[in-house]
Amino acid sequence: MTLPEFFGCTFIAFGPPFALFVFTIANDPVRIIILIAAAFFWLLSLLLSSILWFVMVPLRDILAIGVVFSVLFQECFRYIIYRILRSTEQGLHAVAEDTRVTDNKHILAYVSGLGFGIISGMFALVNVLADMSGPGTMGLKGGSELFFITSAAQALSIVLLHTFWSVIFFNAFDTNNYPHMGYVVGSHLFVSLLTLLNASELYSATLVINYGITILTGVIAFRVAGGTSRSFKKFITCQ
Repeated sequence: MTLPEFFGCTFIAFGPPFALFVFTIANDPVRIIILIAAAFFWLLSLLLSSILWFVMVPLRDILAIGVVFSVLFQECFRYIIYRILRSTEQGLHAVAEDTRVTDNKHILAYVSGLGFGIISGMFALVNVLADMSGPGTMGLKGGSELFFITSAAQALSIVLLHTFWSVIFFNAFDTNNYPHMGYVVGSHLFVSLLTLLNASELYSATLVINYGITILTGVIAFRVAGGTSRSFKKFITCQ
């Protein structure tokens, strides 16, 4: 059962992001570079969070504080990559095979957000997947057997959320939309702190709330990118 569980949870967490990568990014070298660069910036935020956690010895046992600073560092680096992409748009336009990358600013946000999300999901789940591969890990250390599938579902959620957050975040700075800026940071903090409830095995509550926020954020990102109910209907009906 360990290997089927391993592959099942892997496909739950990374199947949709892999499909997004294959169909929307893999054919464009510029998009691949932006995605990798975004992932690198997320890693830098993780490095700074780790350094801060290592230095703040008295507060190491308080996970909530570490989560808050981690989220703030991530949002700071999201802003940094936003500034970099906006300042290099002309250069990207000159080398891009597909000029839609720079003509449609939401594409840059989407690609960088997916890069943030994929690397975040990988770091959130990789240790769980390693333990999941066996032997006999169902109900790790006497815990609930729902732990693994919950972790996979939350990893998928965070990948999608980072993608949506970047679309909203980039547009918010382009249009000086402060409520959207606050929503991105606030919802990121809320979702991250919500995962601390998993220590009490409140998996159903965390997943329902998590995916509720994911759907809401996806709707906001869709509207920000210019989507309408009519365009969504055409998408569903493949027109």
